[in-house]
Formats: sequence, C-alpha cells, structure tokens
Amino acid sequence: MKAVVLDKKGVISIRDMEFHETLGAQDVRVDIHAVGICGSDVHYYKEGAIGPFIVKEPMVLGHEASGIVTEIGSEVKHLKVGSRVCFEPGIPDWSSDESRHGYYNLDPAVRFWATPPIHGCLRESVVHPAALTYELPASLSMEEGALVEPVAIGIHAAEVADVKPGDYALVLGCGTIGLVTAVSALAAGCSTVVITDKLHEKLAVARLYKNLIAVEAEDALVREKKAEITRNRGFDIVFDATGNSHAIAQGIEHIAPHGRLILIGMPSAPVPIDIVRLQMKEVTLKTIFRYANDFSRALQLMGAGILDVKPMISKIFTFDQSVEAFELAAKQDPRLVKILISCR
Repeated sequence: MKAVVLDKKGVISIRDMEFHETLGAQDVRVDIHAVGICGSDVHYYKEGAIGPFIVKEPMVLGHEASGIVTEIGSEVKHLKVGSRVCFEPGIPDWSSDESRHGYYNLDPAVRFWATPPIHGCLRESVVHPAALTYELPASLSMEEGALVEPVAIGIHAAEVADVKPGDYALVLGCGTIGLVTAVSALAAGCSTVVITDKLHEKLAVARLYKNLIAVEAEDALVREKKAEITRNRGFDIVFDATGNSHAIAQGIEHIAPHGRLILIGMPSAPVPIDIVRLQMKEVTLKTIFRYANDFSRALQLMGAGILDVKPMISKIFTFDQSVEAFELAAKQDPRLVKILISCR
C-alpha cells in the first residue's frame, strides 16, 4: 500500500510498502482518513532521532489519526464496519506491572506508532487493537478526530494537576500541546487560564479562544497579569509545555504557595530547577508522559463542544502533498499550529 516513509534523516518519500498485519479476534482494520503532523514526526525528519530512538531503517511516519473501520475481529463488540474512529497509538504489554497498575503509558515495552522501529499510520490502512480504537461522536469531523490524541495529553495534564473549581492556571508555551492543555484546564474547572509565548503569531491563535488570556512571555508582562488576576498571590497551577529552562524558572516565580507545577514539555538537555524556591512555597512538582485512560474523556468534551480544536487546524494537505506538508512543518512557521494530511 502507499505510505509516507522517512527513508533517512531529511528524506521523505511516498511509495509502496508491504505490511504483514493479520487481523486478530480483538483487532480492527481501519482505512486512514486524516493524520496530524506532530513535533516528534518533524524531529525524526530533521534529526533522524529522538534521544535513544534512532531511525536506522525506513519508517512510516504519523501517530495522530482518524479513519473508518473496514473489518472487525470476531470478538469486537463496540465497533462495526463503517464506524468513524480515532486511535491510541501506543500498544502496551497488558501483562506488564505498569499496565496492571493502571499506568500503561509507562510500560517500557509499549509499541508506539512512528517510534523506531515501529511504523506509523501515514498509509492507506492499519490493523489496530479494538481496545485502543474509539468511535468518534457524530458532531466531530475526521480532521478533528485526528486531534483527539494531542487533546488527551492536555486532559491528562489537567487530571495530574488535580484542578479544583476556580483555580488560576498559567500555561507556558502556545504550541499544540500548550493550547490543548489550556483548554483542558478550563474544561476541568479553572476559572482563568493565562497562556504565554514569545511569538506573537502563536498568541494570535490563542486569542481565538475567548476564555484564554494570551500574554507575551516577558517577565514584567506576566508579573503584571499575575497581579491583576491573582492579587499577587500567584497561579494555583503552572503547566510547562516548553521544556525550556527559562520558562520553567519563570513558572516557579509566578506559582502560588502550595501550588502545583506540571512539567509536560520534554527538554532536549537536563534543566536546572531551583529546589529551594519550590520548597519555600511547598510546591508540588509533577510530570506527565502521554496519557492513560483519557481518550473517552477527551471525546466526551470535544463531542459536546466544550473543547474545540478547530482553531488549532492551520492547514490541510492531501496525501499526495505529504512531502510538501513535512517540508512546511519543518520550517516551524509560528503562524501554524497543526498541519493535517487528508488521506482520502
């Protein structure tokens, strides 16, 4: 079948590949309809590796996807042929200690789409476990369905932050993950969410959401907004979606006593953190890695119109334009949040 293949660092092609996927009793076969380009896809394209995950042989890209079920296994009950679906792209070992304790996202043996050596979903069809395949609400388009995966990260961050009704939150970073975290925090009960970035173009997207307060990531401007909103007490929750040491330090400055600092962004190098400053405020520091048991909640919020991802969709390419789409994504134009590829 046709697939979008990262042949090696900096080289992408659309070509035929053969996949040996057998439909099991608890699997579904799905024709892929829309795929989002993630920052990790771009990183593999530009660098050929992310940490210990190195592209050593051709790999199909893509892990944010929606599609239509074309075949179901004999034991599948919740889906049928014709169901419009999205996917959790990580397949864990369900017998691992991590999975049995409920945090299957931390299973070290997880097989995650488009993470070497596992092929991704930018191809005509995939076979996937039905347990990790979710039916889309009728109110969502296939394009919106491709964004359920990043939304689940925001939902997971809000859950880990233990949002309480009326909390003030500060989100550092206005890319896809920062935006989905901000709207998830609002959906979870925050009364006010401030989101910051250095780039005016990114903040312009945030301002499409009437309930978000977009502020340039200058210390004085954030300090002014903190004083206005929290009477200088500080933000109950700070979410970092940058992985940047300066941003994290800024977040620590503006967090309230007994606040929660949630680290989402993954730094490319070790980041120094002022532990004493955290101790003096008794700050709770938590981290997240992807998501666990969050897709259903994301779909409920998106389907009800409470969590809207349409403003995040910046540009849609056809499958035949996939190379062009990745070339544009690699330029990191700050006006673009999410680039999608329509496979049908």
